Amino acid sequence: MLLRHTTSEVKERKALTVNPAKTCQPVGAMYAALGVHGCLPHSHGSQGCCSYHRSALTRHYKEPVMAATSSFTEGSSVFGGQANLLQAIDNIFTIYDPDIIAVHSTCLSETIGDDLGQIVKKALDDGKIPEGKFVVQASTPSYVGSHVTGYANMLEAFVKYFSYNTNEKIRQVNMLSGWVEPSDMRELKRIAGLMKIKTVLLPDTSDVVDTPMDGTYKMYPKGGTTREEIVSMGNSMKTVAMGEWATQKAAIMLDNKCKVPFSMTDVPIGLRATDRFIQALSTAGKVSIPECISEERGKLVDVITDMHQYLYGKRVALWGDPDTILPLIEFLVDMDMKPVYVVSGTPGKKFSKLAMDILEEKVPEAKVRNGASADMFLMHQWIKEEPVDLLIGNTYGKYIARDEGIPFVRSGFPIIDRIGHSYFPTVGYMGGIRLLESILGAIMDKIDATAPEESFELVM
Repeated sequence: MLLRHTTSEVKERKALTVNPAKTCQPVGAMYAALGVHGCLPHSHGSQGCCSYHRSALTRHYKEPVMAATSSFTEGSSVFGGQANLLQAIDNIFTIYDPDIIAVHSTCLSETIGDDLGQIVKKALDDGKIPEGKFVVQASTPSYVGSHVTGYANMLEAFVKYFSYNTNEKIRQVNMLSGWVEPSDMRELKRIAGLMKIKTVLLPDTSDVVDTPMDGTYKMYPKGGTTREEIVSMGNSMKTVAMGEWATQKAAIMLDNKCKVPFSMTDVPIGLRATDRFIQALSTAGKVSIPECISEERGKLVDVITDMHQYLYGKRVALWGDPDTILPLIEFLVDMDMKPVYVVSGTPGKKFSKLAMDILEEKVPEAKVRNGASADMFLMHQWIKEEPVDLLIGNTYGKYIARDEGIPFVRSGFPIIDRIGHSYFPTVGYMGGIRLLESILGAIMDKIDATAPEESFELVM
């Protein structure tokens, strides 16, 4: 009901964000850590922070997300959390026995100035880290960046700590994945398998946050990139990094540390982004593209062609993470749809330019905003000014969809009121068909719901 009081008059805001289109860095760091086998994420801050980060992931993936915390109290908040973290490391290895502890900072620990690197070194010097076990750390204060930058920082930390070049190149390609679903990571591995390329995917949350119910609890599921695989990344032929915001820092670290060259490509959402990914993988692996992948592409093109009449000219508002929004904008434009409103809470001046480069020819009227002032309130104001035919974004758009009666396709993070995203990919050509089916379903449901009796069609 409150959203119905949103005004269409947009006023610039410098010190207020209403319903931000992002969450905080530690959530991303925690998700990245879950993609490493035998790794326990650790939040260096208060219990409340860790509980929020865990619940955000648990609600999205419908899986119990395990993480430890330094459990700051008033004393730790004033005098520092070194003693808490040292005790936590000792307790975790003694009780929970992970292979790796991935420590990320929080607003609280960053504000008081805790030096995670120094604390981890002291833990090692004091013998609190058993032989064959490891502690990785990343700086992820919530007052800068977003969950995407937290993911990027933790990914970079894993490469920095473990990847090593022995000067013995192996016929292997590294794939650095942006923030996508476990279903998407499984699809990336399937595509590489069809191309007969030996790859290491980092991180890999498949078989970690989408595990089957078999009656037993496993704190460390079978999935995740192993430490040995991360070490071997330093000897790979090349790295294919998907999504500049989430993976570029790790790709640069691999290049600088291990002299493994990299190519940046978009997360393969839609037609052209998948084309570029497949070509980058083909070049990196020095293999030809198999006919079966070309056939999958043809199926996606066929669906677009068959359903074009329902897509043409539809005005779309979308929000989410830069690495997934940009290829999605391109996909919509390729289908002659009009992404007129685009919002991302992740900061970075480059995003708006890249988005407008895609939009300026076919959708010059588009409005694009990212950073602190880009929120769901602004999105709603734009829609109040001039309506759209479709919404694409995370669950937080359902209020706008309800108030304005607009078809809504859930995409991105978090999706906390539906299931399926963990199991059905939206990357690659087959994922593109899945995404397109969701878009068409929402549009056609609206047509059916609002058609007068004489225009209600059986065959569409």
